[in-house]
Amino acid sequence: MNIRAEDIRTVTDGLQFPEGPVACADGSVILVEIAAGALTRVAPDGSKSVVARPGGGPNGAAVGPDGKIYVANNGGFEWLVDDRGRRRPLVQATDYSGGRLECVELATGRVAVLYRECGGHPLRGPNDLVCDAHGGIYFTDLGKRRARDMDVGGVYYAKRDSSAIVEVAHPLITPNGIGLSPDGNTLYVAETEAARLWAFDIAEPGVVKKDPWPSPHGGRIVAGMGGYQRFDSLAVQADGRIAVATLINGGITVISPDGKHIEHTPMPDPMTTNICFGGPDMKTAFITLSWTGKLVAVEWPTPGLKLEQSG
Repeated sequence: MNIRAEDIRTVTDGLQFPEGPVACADGSVILVEIAAGALTRVAPDGSKSVVARPGGGPNGAAVGPDGKIYVANNGGFEWLVDDRGRRRPLVQATDYSGGRLECVELATGRVAVLYRECGGHPLRGPNDLVCDAHGGIYFTDLGKRRARDMDVGGVYYAKRDSSAIVEVAHPLITPNGIGLSPDGNTLYVAETEAARLWAFDIAEPGVVKKDPWPSPHGGRIVAGMGGYQRFDSLAVQADGRIAVATLINGGITVISPDGKHIEHTPMPDPMTTNICFGGPDMKTAFITLSWTGKLVAVEWPTPGLKLEQSG
């Protein structure tokens, strides 16, 4: 897909490393500002208002059928800020507050922590999430990096009512974006550092069918990218293709479920971190350009998948 610079509309700027956009029915977009520890609403005219301040590092957001926003919180980063005010996340924050899955009431801004651990293992750096039709949330834990070591990540499934959490797949190296196929039977997970997209066939809510060795976690590889690029968050299109936000080679990489067809659409920011779809026809792509602190909108040729908000 060829997009000209004039096709990219800046909805707002001045955001502090935006991620996790959620397109709302009223035309606004709710997103996280990781560096500000905030959940922010961006109105259609570009004006911004803070919905809640979870602190730490709110990294991904999703709306549930109850109208609440669910947030994957990585606990916080140390940041590198250049002389133009552009931010890049580095290592685990010195005031790291622990990874967690949170729930935010939009009307009041109240933040409740749903989970901080699974099976006695603390969550380290929850990153992205997607709701299913069965009252649950699949989410990735990318882990945290420190000066000389880093965590091994995984995928988890948690009930929205805080009653149960299970490990779905482990180990993964920096699992990030996560999404469900249109029929809800396949879970897609993007690994950041390896720029690989994995698929897991769902046997039942929170349980996936595991392929044998050599897969380290039971997933099947969909695609791996050459050269130096990194995968971030993702969204699934209505036609089943997976749109993956791509770092360094800044843009959106669209991959067919069989991995045979890959198309890259460049964006004017090497830290293109996330995409969601909205508008009456689901053909408006809202994309976070995190290094430059922008939320932009592009008319997309293929509608996005309407996310699960019932169950």
